[in-house]
Amino acid sequence: MEIHIDSAVLTEAVAGAARVLPARSPVPVLGGLLLEAGEDGRLGVSGLDHEAATRVEVEAETVVAGRALVLGRRLLDICKVLPRGRAGLAVEGARLSVTSGDVRFGLSLLPLDAYPAAPALPPVLGEVDGAAFAEAVGQVAAAAGRDDSLPVLTGIRLALDGPVMTLAATDRYRYAVRALEWHPDAGAAPEHPADVVVPARRLAETARSLAAGGRARLGLDAHSLGFERAGLRTTTRLLDGRLPRHDKLFALGEHAVAATGRAALVEAVKRVAVVAEGDSPVQLAFDGTTLRLQAGYEDDVASQRLPATLSGSAAMTVAFNPGYLLDALDRFTAEEVRLHLLGPGQRALLTDGDDDRHRHLLMSVKPLV
Repeated sequence: MEIHIDSAVLTEAVAGAARVLPARSPVPVLGGLLLEAGEDGRLGVSGLDHEAATRVEVEAETVVAGRALVLGRRLLDICKVLPRGRAGLAVEGARLSVTSGDVRFGLSLLPLDAYPAAPALPPVLGEVDGAAFAEAVGQVAAAAGRDDSLPVLTGIRLALDGPVMTLAATDRYRYAVRALEWHPDAGAAPEHPADVVVPARRLAETARSLAAGGRARLGLDAHSLGFERAGLRTTTRLLDGRLPRHDKLFALGEHAVAATGRAALVEAVKRVAVVAEGDSPVQLAFDGTTLRLQAGYEDDVASQRLPATLSGSAAMTVAFNPGYLLDALDRFTAEEVRLHLLGPGQRALLTDGDDDRHRHLLMSVKPLV
């Protein structure tokens, strides 16, 4: 194998494929990236582990077609320090040489026959806009669990219902839901119900890869979710189980609604939370026209007032874990955020102004005394 390629293009391709590589693996070849130079002037860079697989294709000048398997993270480290400009990759005996200008690196080759075959893309059901999908995944991923002893809670639910895709995640203390449009193919119907759970970290990585690429084809079967667009194909295995349904949790019944500026609220929470130790809450006290934030205890306290409106109640005081509240607020984009409140110690639903496609449920805690 021998190719010439722009070093920036090579670095981007290697970085994209390396996202799926395991941090540590008892199987050395799973730390490898497969380089495939075709006679059609394309370089394919592939990586996989037991959960996901990614292949990135870019243009290259092929001198000799062929394949090479090398340690992926080492190759990425090399690519990051290559001089800008034309780079060369060539198999020389038992190693891959990487050159750019007067810089030269050598990398040991891994055995190709020990490298597993990449999974095929599942049956394609339709298309989704990459940028919209990336935004939606980012909005719900913050609520996904981090406890690997409860694997299903570390995932994001992806449900397809006609032209609507619903993404949802929960760690039992908060629950984020985002609906967006997608474009199902005419006559395409999943063999199994289109309601699955995907590892949140993997889906977030995939979404970032799709963010700048226009529409991507979406494939799904009983075992995996896949996306494909020009120059990129990625698959991720599904998690077993189902997330708790959010329908009843989000049905608050009669409740109060508070509205205030999102950016000002974010800054105020960050400011007063400086004196909040550990999981000490930030209190939000609403009356008809004002929000008073307070944190801390005894003499170590902080407070700030903001303009706000409250309907459905003369006054309402609630309190939240400041980290959870900021995680939620940072994922909204409108100038105004609305808090739908049942009362202290009960569920609270955050929405993006009048747009209820993105909703984030938090449990309020006992207010400060």
